[in-house]
Formats: sequence, C-alpha cells, structure tokens
Amino acid sequence: MYQPEPSSVAYPALISDIEKGMIKIPQFQRDFVWTKQKSAMLLDSIIKGYPIGTFILWKTKESLRSVRDLGDAKLPETPPGDFIQYVLDGQQRITSIFASLQGLKIERDGGAIDDFGQIFIDLKASDDSEIVIIDASGKDPKTVVRVVDLINAPLSFLFAYPEAFHARLDELRTRIKNYAFSTVLLREAPINVATEVFTRINVSGNPLTVFQIMVAKTFDATRDFDLAEQYDKLIERLKDVEYETIPPEVVLQAVSAIIVNDCDKRAILGLEKQRFIDTWPAAVDAIESAVDYLRNYYRIPVSALLPYRALVIPFAYFFYHHNDKPTDEKQLYLQDFFWRTSLAGRYSSSLESRVVQDLKRIDDICAGRLPEYDYSIDISPRFIAENGQFSAGRSYVKAILCLLAYQEPKSFIDDSIVRISNDWLKQANSKNYHHFFPRAYLQKVIDPRDPRINHIANITIVDDHLNKRKIRDRAPSDYMADFKTKNKKLAQTMNTHLIDIETFGVWNDDFDTFFQKRCEAISEDIATRIIARPGEEHQQRVELSDVEEVGV
Repeated sequence: MYQPEPSSVAYPALISDIEKGMIKIPQFQRDFVWTKQKSAMLLDSIIKGYPIGTFILWKTKESLRSVRDLGDAKLPETPPGDFIQYVLDGQQRITSIFASLQGLKIERDGGAIDDFGQIFIDLKASDDSEIVIIDASGKDPKTVVRVVDLINAPLSFLFAYPEAFHARLDELRTRIKNYAFSTVLLREAPINVATEVFTRINVSGNPLTVFQIMVAKTFDATRDFDLAEQYDKLIERLKDVEYETIPPEVVLQAVSAIIVNDCDKRAILGLEKQRFIDTWPAAVDAIESAVDYLRNYYRIPVSALLPYRALVIPFAYFFYHHNDKPTDEKQLYLQDFFWRTSLAGRYSSSLESRVVQDLKRIDDICAGRLPEYDYSIDISPRFIAENGQFSAGRSYVKAILCLLAYQEPKSFIDDSIVRISNDWLKQANSKNYHHFFPRAYLQKVIDPRDPRINHIANITIVDDHLNKRKIRDRAPSDYMADFKTKNKKLAQTMNTHLIDIETFGVWNDDFDTFFQKRCEAISEDIATRIIARPGEEHQQRVELSDVEEVGV
C-alpha cells in the first residue's frame, strides 16, 4: 500500500529543486496555459499568506519523458541515480511560481510572447487591496518593483528605492521566501498507481490515455528514444501508403502482443522500459509488413477501409514471428482468419481478450496448423440480405467493402481504376459511394421505407469523377446506356463491381433480381476466401450487435 505523505516545502527549496532537475513536470501534463493575470493573483495570495492548494508529487527513480524547457529557461536532467519528484497535481501553479519569480518569457500558440518578468508589486498597496499587478503604467516607478527583482536582485538594487519603502520591500521579500508550500508525496509507487492518482485528481479534464503514459514511461534520453517522436515517424511512413489512420493505441497493443502475448492496459503499462525500446524497431518492421500484406494481398488500399484497425495487431504478431510472407497453407489459413474475424464482428467488443485468443490462432498458423474457431460465420445470401444495411462505420459492411475493393473496381466512364482514399471513405454519404439503383429512383418505384434501398448490395465504389448530376434519379437502364456508348468494356468494368449487367436485371430495371443476384455474388466471392467447416452453413448466425459500429 502506497500511503501519501503530507509535508511542506519553502520557496528556496522548491525553486532549487526545479533548477537542479529534482522536480519535473511529466510530459502527459497539459501545456502551461495560465495567464500573467492569473499568475499575479496566485502570487498575491502567497504574499498574503493564503493557502494556494497542495502540490501532489510522485517520488521515484523511474525516468519519464518530462518538460525539458520552460519558456526561455533550460531545465536540466536529473542527476543519474537520484530520485525525481514528478508533479501530479499543481503543474499550472508551480509553473506560474517558477515563471514569475524567474522572470521567464513564455511563447504561446501563434507565436505571442508572455513576459512573466513584467509582473509587479505595488509598494503603496495595503494588504487588503491588490498588491501584485501586471500593469504598472501610470504609476511612479519608485513605487513599484518587479517580482523577479524583489526576489533575485542584489540588495543594492532594492536600497535604491526611497527609504520609506525599505521595510516594506524586506517584508514582502521575506513573506515569499518563507512561504510554506503544502505538498503530498507519493513515495516510490509504480507508474500505474501514480497515473491513477493523476487521473482521479484530473476529474475536470480528459483522463490520461495509455499512449500518453507510455510516452512518459519509455522516454530515454541516453538511448535517444521518444515514443511520441517514434510514433510520428511511423505514421509519416504509413501516410505514404494511406495507412496513417492507425491509432497509437493499436500500435502499443501490437508491441505488447509481441512482447508478452497480451495487449490490455495492465499488460501495456507493465512492459519493462528497456525491453520495450529494444523490441520497438522489430515491432515497427512487423507492423509495416502487416500493412504491406493487407494492402497487397487483400488489396485493401487504405486503412479507413479496414473492418477493424486492430486487425493490424494479429498480423503484426504474425510477421514478427514469421519473417517471410506466408505461402501455401499458411497463406490460406491467414486469409481464412482475416475474413472470419472481419465478417463475425469479432473485435466489436471485448477486444483485448479476443485478440489474445487470436494470437494463439496465429501461433497455429505460424506452425502450419489450421486454427479452430469457437464461433462461426454465415455467408449465405440470405444473411447478407438481412444484415447488410449500409453504414460506413459498421465492421460487417466494411468487410464487404474490402471485398469490393479487392476486385479493383473500374470507372463506369472509361474502365480506369478507381482511386480509393482515406479522405473520402470516412462518411457513408460520400459522393464516392454510389447507389447503383439510385435512392431517388427507388423511392419513386418501391416503398421508400424498404431497407434494401440503402444496403451494401446496392453500393458500388466509384471515383469522384462519376458525374452524378447526369444520374440523379434515373433508372439504371437509362444511365448505364449512356456509359455503354462511352465505355466499350462496360461489361468487364461491371464485373469488377461484382455486377453482371446482362443477368442482374439491369437493362429492365428489375431491382428485386439485382438485389438477389448481388447478394449471391458477394456470398460466392466470400466462399472462395474462407475454409468451410463441416456443417458451418447451418450454424447459428452472428448476432447483429456484433456487426455494428466499429470501436477500434
């Protein structure tokens, strides 16, 4: 049990410990945002002996990523082997005190500079009025003194003031230097306890993410390792292949899965720092290999199309333990795993525990064994028809969109390859998702409440050059006739959308036939990508709650 220890510290010791690198502000704290006016009010309270709240400090030898510079002050590293006291609560107050009493210049967002050296004490002010001010204009210079000068200037500077103010100057200087700052020390607690304390204190703000904690925990100046910078470098490389939407949490989960075969918060926070840093390069290589495989073998061109971004975790785990691209049965087993995971809504809930289960299946695949699954999938046309209501955020729908993207769909206009981008795949109403039977048309010829109108079986992936102003509410037979005159390969083009324009009822605008045939085409294509288990087609269907909005 880690009992907090109440204590107090005087101004000289507080400032000295900051200047020597013994008190640090961990990087997961927000930036310094207090204004000069707010800082002046804090100093006014200190001078008058008012309580200003307690600083909660975490004393540890654990080296975290911390604020290196504060304005124009360069904060030193803590001497090797010494304890560090990290500020868990009171960062804005302690920074205000340091900035004001040291006269620092703080650069704000946008480039504006706040000069904390321009905070003054009105020597004529009484204790029941405002003593500390930020605007000395209009006042006699002999009746105001900068706070930084009051504390740090030599006595000869203060003696230059009129003799009537000498006692007041000495009194105010003494009040500040003798002020006892209230502290609570959390001594040598593990990082998960310290960050839990911080999170509970910080109830008005956003709770710390695992990534923010790990950025602080894994920072190592001697090895030049900064997780935030390393993640940014990874994302910059992934941006080149349009996989930049992989979040930091998934990257951490992949690294944790590789190191300890687990990926929940406790497992991640428990990772030993040096082992994390040692493993990082190989883990990043595995993540990039996973992305390369998802892009090239499954032809998923952008990360926004992934049914779950967390699919990167088991695939990175595979490539960490299997340096080469899978071939033969391993390739088939991995493909079966991908589509089962995607179509079953596998990671819509209980993500971490299900990933751990799936790591064992990846171990089987690495060993050339076909994994066993304790769940089944229904790929029948009927299930697709009943569960394919279109929403760009649903994992089940995104899995079928991946299937459509695998065909490398061509433009209706000229048979050119459709470019798929992360930018326009974020919304279901994107102009690049085309209802083959236009909604405006169907709402006139069938019941406008028919769920088939906005269904994945009625969606095609098109480029942003498809002129929908020419389509509007026109029947497919009408607008497709126009494309047929321009695109002599139209039948081949539509095959890349899993549509046979001669047998799907396109030319006679038979939506019932089209819908049934498209569901059958999707079903048949899925069947080529999974390894059927005996009797699986008769198994219980996936629950709708498992194929809803994507969480990760």
